Amino acid sequence: MTDKDVQLLAHLMRRAGFGASRDELDTYAAKGYQATVDELIDFGDAQSMPDDLIRRYHHDQSASHESGSSSARWLYRILSTSAPLQEKVVLFWHSVFATGYAKVTTGKALTDQLRMFRRVGMGSFEKLLVELSKDPAMVIWLDNLDSHNGAINENYGRELLELFSMGVGNYTEEDVKECSRAFTGWTLGNAEYMGARMRKVSIGPYGRISSHFAYRDYDHDDGEKALLGETGRFNGEDVIDIIARQPATARFIARHIYDFFVADEVPVPQWGDTPPVDPDAIETLVGAYYKNDHDIRSMLRVTFNSDFFKEARFARVKGPVELMVGGMRISGAVAGPTDEMIEAHYLCGFMGQEVLNPPTVEGWHEGEEWINSGALVDRVNFGSQLMSDLAMPGVRSMIDRLADLDDGRLTPKELVDSCLDMMGPITMADEASYSSLVKHVARQGDLSLKDRKRGGEAEKRVAELLGLIASTREYQLA
Repeated sequence: MTDKDVQLLAHLMRRAGFGASRDELDTYAAKGYQATVDELIDFGDAQSMPDDLIRRYHHDQSASHESGSSSARWLYRILSTSAPLQEKVVLFWHSVFATGYAKVTTGKALTDQLRMFRRVGMGSFEKLLVELSKDPAMVIWLDNLDSHNGAINENYGRELLELFSMGVGNYTEEDVKECSRAFTGWTLGNAEYMGARMRKVSIGPYGRISSHFAYRDYDHDDGEKALLGETGRFNGEDVIDIIARQPATARFIARHIYDFFVADEVPVPQWGDTPPVDPDAIETLVGAYYKNDHDIRSMLRVTFNSDFFKEARFARVKGPVELMVGGMRISGAVAGPTDEMIEAHYLCGFMGQEVLNPPTVEGWHEGEEWINSGALVDRVNFGSQLMSDLAMPGVRSMIDRLADLDDGRLTPKELVDSCLDMMGPITMADEASYSSLVKHVARQGDLSLKDRKRGGEAEKRVAELLGLIASTREYQLA
């Protein structure tokens, strides 16, 4: 096992998961990179913190009325799952197929959508789009329950083409109308007319309805339609089959995967005018899309085994969820249910990513747009406070590892290098920042942890340094 092996595995775990502790990286390194990729992708039955345990402390999660409790429930799963890539893919699709509490108004419908992403999000893209089109949260979010034979609502048809599959410039306004016609009759089973519009019915004061999909053939436009150069009496499934075969769809999904798992691209609305960061990588992923019958799992396997992925270390700004969950995992901040998980939901929102409540159907603009003056303060404070807390099990584990190095005596440079290794490993691209860390530590000379006292000055020096590293530019990158 070399330092490069560990660095590459750390890179993999930041992108295909939410980071890993140095002890976990040692375990993965013993298996090897290829075996770790296979384990992440072919994960079997995922295990996580049991819902019944969580609900003993969070009774509101039984009803899941509010976005905060539903978001906290998902954060528990992300933190404790044995299948980190599965939850990373759920976050990926939640960002692409953005659906929010502001309009859906029930947390359960949104967590049901997450379950759907969990179930089919790594399989056939066609099946995913069919399930998305039937998903109650999406039916409400984009008004398909208000689309009827002879009176279409274009919202879902438009976004299916523009934001969910092909991108601007690859379809016509007539395609939008024909696509929308194909999805008439795709609605909710437990909804009723309220005036001229279809709306879900509240059963308050006992809670909100648990909506489910229904197909109403009498409300479906079964006439002939012309879409993307093909003609027929298309239903929704037929439309999705046509969309999934389009070269524009293959490129669009390939670019989304590259943007989320490899390196930051410009925001999606600019894709029509801005070429990809790495056109060859996009073509490689397009080839995987067609070769494997539009299978997302196969595209991810090609991604993680590619040179363009391996060479893209620290080429993405961590999203708030990635930053928060990564810090919690490394520090060991959450071992069981805690009231602080609701606070974590709100802090994600302050950083710009309110989970289960994206700002628009476009989702979040990511990359450098995660960083602004307000969000950066919250990001830095969160990381530095967490990693400098001597009560955190992960912080204590790092101190114990340091104590085993060179009989627990370290020069300032050795201390900085060792802490950077345990926090990432992190490579400091800015020599001035690295030198500043070494100079700061050198003010108090060498560090001896051999006869340290718990919570004593030696341990405080280490914790302070870990907090400073969490404040660096490099820590903000994945």
